[in-house]
Amino acid sequence: MTPFFIDTHCHLFDEQFDSDIEATISRALDAGVGMFLLPNIDVKTIPDLLIIADKYPGLCLPMMGLHPCSVFADYKDTLDTIYKEFNSRKFIAVGEIGLDYFWDVSYKEQQIEAFKMQLNWAIEMNLPVAIHTRNSFEDAISIVEQYQQKGLRGVFHCFSGSIEDAQRIIASGFYLGIGGVVTFKNGGLDNVLAEIPLTHMILETDAPYLAPVPFRGKRNEPAYIPLIAQKLAEINGIDSNKIAEITSANARNLFGVE
Repeated sequence: MTPFFIDTHCHLFDEQFDSDIEATISRALDAGVGMFLLPNIDVKTIPDLLIIADKYPGLCLPMMGLHPCSVFADYKDTLDTIYKEFNSRKFIAVGEIGLDYFWDVSYKEQQIEAFKMQLNWAIEMNLPVAIHTRNSFEDAISIVEQYQQKGLRGVFHCFSGSIEDAQRIIASGFYLGIGGVVTFKNGGLDNVLAEIPLTHMILETDAPYLAPVPFRGKRNEPAYIPLIAQKLAEINGIDSNKIAEITSANARNLFGVE
């Protein structure tokens, strides 16, 4: 049986793929990765995102949202522009949204406000969310927990936290997005995921970032999803085809894709 993987978070519209996007997608398809979910970053990335989505319909499915690292003083105007995109076409999720305190906390309050506004969009439009957190998990999960009774659903992408973090995410009805970090030696994520049922996980690359071992430090791409699946298979003592089956079913369930 040929596995069918879904890369639930990849930036194929990034300029790093400009010269070989067709070859990148071809390699992924050959590796059994048959669908690519594309989170937006900001207003500037929308045209490139939609070009890729239109070039590969049914394969590259776009999300729409404002990344926390693109939240500045004018965030309300930016969100107005991004919100209008939902009137022009179908998006599978509100993303990539969240909180990032790693580089700069001077717009922390604006990030929180933008995050809440976009969570409200998701509830209003009955869409899942793709959440980015860095040095900000406690704030992000606390906000998500406040929305729990409103039907909010989604994924904490690029999960790399503790068992307690995972349990709070799952209790909120969210999935864990598992990427290349699980393959990193001494990362410790493998020990955490050994305690978590696969029914709560979806696979992602975050390409072109965070390539799995043995490509760590190089450009990431969706064709490397099987390396992430193989690590999860080792952790769980099962075949990687089973990982494909379970995680792709989870992704279909969350994002409503076929």
